[in-house]
Amino acid sequence: MTKKKTKSNFEQDLSRLEEISRLLEEDNVELEGAISLFEEGVKLSKSCLKTLKEAELKITELKNELGKILHVEED
Repeated sequence: MTKKKTKSNFEQDLSRLEEISRLLEEDNVELEGAISLFEEGVKLSKSCLKTLKEAELKITELKNELGKILHVEED
């Protein structure tokens, strides 16, 4: 999976989560539909959180790598 694809999926998932939230707040959804939307929202939330955790890990790794490079240059 390419970075562009991941970014696109994350943004699409986040946009869909916002849409689901708006739909549930409108009170125009029947109970079964609301449950279905809520379930979809939970799945999308898990996916977004996973993507964010992976991004955080990558940033931490890059910062550590940069710290090592800067430390070597100081010696």
